[in-house]
Amino acid sequence: HTSSPFVWTAKRATAKPLSKDVVDFVGGCDDTLDFCRKFCTPADEKDGGLEEGKIAKMMEDGFGTGNADHGYDYDLIVIGGGSGGLAASKEAVKQGAKKVAVLDFVKPSQQGTTWGLGGTCVNVGCIPKKMMHNAALIHESIQADSAAFGISTDKTSIQHSWEEMRTNIQNHIRGLNFKYRVNLRQNSVTYLNKLGKLKDAHTIEVTDKKGNVSELTAARFLIAVGGRPTTLDCEGGDLAISSDDIFSLESSPGKTLCVGASYISLECAGFLAGLGYDTTVA
Repeated sequence: HTSSPFVWTAKRATAKPLSKDVVDFVGGCDDTLDFCRKFCTPADEKDGGLEEGKIAKMMEDGFGTGNADHGYDYDLIVIGGGSGGLAASKEAVKQGAKKVAVLDFVKPSQQGTTWGLGGTCVNVGCIPKKMMHNAALIHESIQADSAAFGISTDKTSIQHSWEEMRTNIQNHIRGLNFKYRVNLRQNSVTYLNKLGKLKDAHTIEVTDKKGNVSELTAARFLIAVGGRPTTLDCEGGDLAISSDDIFSLESSPGKTLCVGASYISLECAGFLAGLGYDTTVA
């Protein structure tokens, strides 16, 4: 995929840039990544930046590792305990930060679903999706391919237990949640299961699951909160489930309508259909 998507720079940011505004054509995927590396890598002009006035430089904010006596509770507080937030917090320690904390708090979905440390990918994304997709592949393979390899099966007797699959997947995820917490501790990062709300440049108000409110201060904050599915804005929309819920459903969803054709919707529709459920995408 070196020719798609096409990327260019323009004089002004608009949803559909006019050709007269285009300054420079960047290229496809590989060229775009190369452009981003050059633009974002700290460098002096003589080191080969893009052009004069467009070179990203590290800016001293007065809170470098050599100035640890800044008086705040932490050198860095990362808001969000997903892939990006966890990696950033551990990297900050490697780069010399002495006191680093990660805030991670999951607001329940409309159906009341919550999960542990690790973010979308681990809890309600890549990991459970791939495992359910694998279950669908196995189910389809038994039905479609077994006879050709001399394996005798009665297709009418092939049963899939959503409950057993769900239990095993959730147990695997809980193990990952625990490993992430241990890994933070091993890397001298403080884990706080609290919801954060910035008050000023160096103060954040945090609320724990019991509703207790307190304040923390930090020289720097890093926002890595990720995103959540958009709920349906229509009558009865609150009755629908989302990708935040499907991987931990106590029982199978049965006949399912996937609203939207994003890759997440299509992936969910794919493994549901592969497991034998009547599935429609609209």
